[in-house]
Amino acid sequence: MAQLISRLRLWRGAVLLVAGTYFLLPMAASVWFSIDDPKGITFEAYTGLLSAPGFTDSLWLTLQLAVVTVLVVLLLLVPALIAVRLGSPKLRTVLEVVCTLPLVVPPVALTAGLIGVLRWGPDYLMDTPFFQTFVFVQDPKFPLVLVIAYVLMSLPLAYRALDAGLRAVDVRTLVEAARNCGASWPRAVFTVVLPNLRGALLNASFLTLALVLGEFTSASILGYQPFAVWIYSVGNSQAQMSVAVSVLSLLITWVLLLLLAAAGRERRHRTPARP
Repeated sequence: MAQLISRLRLWRGAVLLVAGTYFLLPMAASVWFSIDDPKGITFEAYTGLLSAPGFTDSLWLTLQLAVVTVLVVLLLLVPALIAVRLGSPKLRTVLEVVCTLPLVVPPVALTAGLIGVLRWGPDYLMDTPFFQTFVFVQDPKFPLVLVIAYVLMSLPLAYRALDAGLRAVDVRTLVEAARNCGASWPRAVFTVVLPNLRGALLNASFLTLALVLGEFTSASILGYQPFAVWIYSVGNSQAQMSVAVSVLSLLITWVLLLLLAAAGRERRHRTPARP
């Protein structure tokens, strides 16, 4: 038995070593490229980020898009999933198909469809009040058309995260118990169901946030410049700064993932054991 445990530990260590090498070597090479200079090691690629043209604007735009996208996705999916589980379980398959359908649509095709709609609108709705809607969703300061694209692309990821959380919770029993105690339907959902879905909500939010931070295709084709597109444009003229920004973006994503894992672990530790 002791020999088996030692072998398992050896294999686990080997797997962790290979995985760490696979992830850390490219990152180390990227960091070295960003600080390497013929005159010696320099950190100008990192210190010059804040003063780089477009860095703050593109990052702020991406964060705004991410927050709005997360809110829209949660507002769409959470009530729909809870309503299906409580009132219409037969519609669960339909909802799953609708939410996972964007997986089979490439981002290029999705963006091409959005472009077609945006071109069709001004031609046929010029003399109607709806024309201003097409102008509003394409505002360069905050392009809502990107939010629409990001919501569609993040639906499969967020749906899987929320559905997994709901599978682990008996929603019907919780709501019925809250109703028997005199709580209204909204209060039962907000005070009983949603706290039990905190982990699933965090997972869905993080996946959506990661998608928005790294999405390039739709924003580039539509002609906007969020953070990912700015990194690409900077890379054409300042390769070291582009790599430095990519490294920082990866580190930020890892930090968010670790915080999410820590929050979930803390919640499990605080949950009292059932008798």
